[in-house]
Amino acid sequence: MRSLLAAADVDPVALETEAAAAVAAARRRKDPEILGLSLRVLAMALRARMDDPGARRLLNEAVHVARRHELHSVAAGALVTRATVLQELGRVNGSMRDLDAALAAISRATDIEAGERARVLERILVSRAVVAQNAGMPAVAEARYRALLAGGVSSEFVGRLVHNNLALALAERGAYDQALEQADAAVAMTADAPGFLGPVLQTRAWIAVRAGRLAQGLVDFERSAQAHTDAGVPLGEYYYEYADAMVDLRLLPEATSAAERAVEELVSVGSALMATEAKLRLAHISLLTGNLEAARDLADAAADEARRQHRAGWRDKAVLVGVEARLRLRSAGVTELRAARRAARNLERAGHLHSAVEAYLVAGRLALDVDRPRDAVPTLVRAHELGREGQVLVRLRGRLAAALADRARRRSASALVQCRAGLRDLAVHRSNLPTIELRALASGHGAELGEIGLGIVLETGSPAQTLAWMERTRAAALTARFPRSVDAVVERRTHTQEQAASSTGRSVVTTETADDHRIRTAEWARSVEPVVDPAQDLRPMGLTALRAELAGATLVELGTREGRLVAVVVEPRQARLVELGAAADVQNELRPLLFALRRLANPRSPQAADAARASADLRIARLRSILVAPLGVDADAELVVVPVGLLHGVPWSCLHDGPLTQAPSATIWVRTRRAALARPGQGATVLVAGPGLEGAREEVEALVDLHPGATVLEPSSGTAAAVVAALADADLAHLACHGTSRTDNPMFSSLLLADGPVTVQELHGAGVAPHRLVLASCHSGADVAYLGDEVLGFVSAMLAQGTAGVVASIAAVPDVAAVDLMLELHRGLREGLTLARALHAARGRIDRDSPEGFVNWCTFSAHGAA
Repeated sequence: MRSLLAAADVDPVALETEAAAAVAAARRRKDPEILGLSLRVLAMALRARMDDPGARRLLNEAVHVARRHELHSVAAGALVTRATVLQELGRVNGSMRDLDAALAAISRATDIEAGERARVLERILVSRAVVAQNAGMPAVAEARYRALLAGGVSSEFVGRLVHNNLALALAERGAYDQALEQADAAVAMTADAPGFLGPVLQTRAWIAVRAGRLAQGLVDFERSAQAHTDAGVPLGEYYYEYADAMVDLRLLPEATSAAERAVEELVSVGSALMATEAKLRLAHISLLTGNLEAARDLADAAADEARRQHRAGWRDKAVLVGVEARLRLRSAGVTELRAARRAARNLERAGHLHSAVEAYLVAGRLALDVDRPRDAVPTLVRAHELGREGQVLVRLRGRLAAALADRARRRSASALVQCRAGLRDLAVHRSNLPTIELRALASGHGAELGEIGLGIVLETGSPAQTLAWMERTRAAALTARFPRSVDAVVERRTHTQEQAASSTGRSVVTTETADDHRIRTAEWARSVEPVVDPAQDLRPMGLTALRAELAGATLVELGTREGRLVAVVVEPRQARLVELGAAADVQNELRPLLFALRRLANPRSPQAADAARASADLRIARLRSILVAPLGVDADAELVVVPVGLLHGVPWSCLHDGPLTQAPSATIWVRTRRAALARPGQGATVLVAGPGLEGAREEVEALVDLHPGATVLEPSSGTAAAVVAALADADLAHLACHGTSRTDNPMFSSLLLADGPVTVQELHGAGVAPHRLVLASCHSGADVAYLGDEVLGFVSAMLAQGTAGVVASIAAVPDVAAVDLMLELHRGLREGLTLARALHAARGRIDRDSPEGFVNWCTFSAHGAA
């Protein structure tokens, strides 16, 4: 039986049947020692499957039997295991009582050999360290784990547990290199214990992502999920660790999905300790996604549970989230301020570096909100001081606290220094991420620093300084170009299909399709260095140099400050700052306009079309008055518009009477202009007709007459591989295909080709981009704006990879009616016009009185300078 107990340290789940048989045999023979030991082994199997209530019942019986028959060593072992189960059930005091009772029992045991006595005492010390860790005292836990390692551990089971938990304690204070060393040691000790592979890989994955080692972390998360599934272990704990990692990457839909799954699974199995932690993670994510009431309620529930579990550290973390939710709900006052400051001090003393920085920041914000600047400044300064010791995302929060403190003290210059330093740190962090998507999302970490800085430079009244600051935060993720890999689309599609066919595990996330997730994580795991073109200087330029690039056009770059819009207007002879209206006013007009355009694209009756047209005309007039009229530019001036936020969804072409092009930033626009000048009319023309689109073949056949010798891909021959290969060196590409927009994840917006959809993710990953691109597809121009002045979608992905100009629509395209517009556009291109001027001329020649013609007049826009 002792050998069975030792084997349970390696893979308890695999011994469940054997342990159950041993329990039955011991009952028949009325052997109390075998019964006590086998009940403990069976309980270990149930605990590994996260059935803590079932394990507790078995251990209660084991302790009762051992005590009744004065089997002190058996009682001690069962008490130690029950202490672990009680911790997981959230009964920390009961766990401590069991550990004290185990010490007393082992001291009374006279029939136990010295080696076994030492092993039981070791397990008690390990359990005491775990209690400290779960109670929110990582510094105490770290000291206890180090003492155990210094004295030498008795088995790989204990060593694996100590190394794994020490790694987590080190990560809490930001010592990621040391933490990964400990995690590596724990993983190395699982070679003969596959049942424990999932949890230790999960630990290493979480630490690696937090340390910025994304590729390693994502591979470990995938391996961990499969190991859990292979061992028959529920994924509840795994899900909440994964959710935490996704928060650092700002993949909030994925984080929400994983955290909700964690709460559901952990509550269902009665794992109160981890369920409390999962609820707190979900509360924090709800805060980030703006679901403030849910964040408040979940945080309050987690705080109450942690208080009952006597886990002060977790209670303080939960209180902090609750205070921040109330602050943003405008319902926090002095009582919440005291609670936040108390939580901050407690978390700092306990060694929770990341949480302490956040706590001081929240307390400082609240002190400013209740007009207590004398309390706010030292609190914010403390956040900055602590943040210096952390990794980059912690330092960013410290920089933000310092900027807020300087603003409160009216030290604008010093605050701007902090904003600049924080954004420099963020740029380094962003540059280490492997995809355009993750880089764009990472910019959200610096959104508030960017807005504070913009507010400061606006106070100077200088258009040059304001434009330079806007460019510092605008579309930074798009400035890196990734190397070309024409075969990558075929390779990834084949690999994805093979994975789908062979996969037996459970999906890590539930908001994506399995194929989406596999494609995405394959991209994340790639270690690809961006291409740096020494001829392209992407630093923001001065106004004189920018005017030379504009060559007579007018640049309008927009920004937001405290919910209001502002524009920098750079004209041939002057630059101006212009205050516009509230962003909310634009939103109020934009939504009904887009709804009216959808109705006009497929009107159900003449009356419905008339009503939709009247609404659209009204909204366009109002948007002109908010966004264009205050600019004071000539009606026929050629504009380069750099939108921000929701303004990326505005149909700009119908708001201005002259030629107009858009760009994610002035820097990107300059890059496209230089590319256009360097490659005038070189390369082939590619015309693609997608399947299932009534007017696509007619459109392409008509364009062939304008482009003799063009490469033509028909609905049956235009596969992803063929289209990508043709686009690689094309001067001009025209894609008439069905388009599908994914606002939840624009990198998975797609065009329908002969062998199925091809996504933005795949096209960008292939690294190819035609010189000029016309996307005659629904929603192909509907790029999605992200926090931190980033934008993702077909247009931005193509511009990032080197395309110099794109024409695309932000809404549904009336199929057959688009042919006339496209023909006129290409006639202009044949005459040597830029895309913006050719589109402007083409729009002037179409029939705007028909619903379909009006929609096409409104929704197609040019992007870039070609």
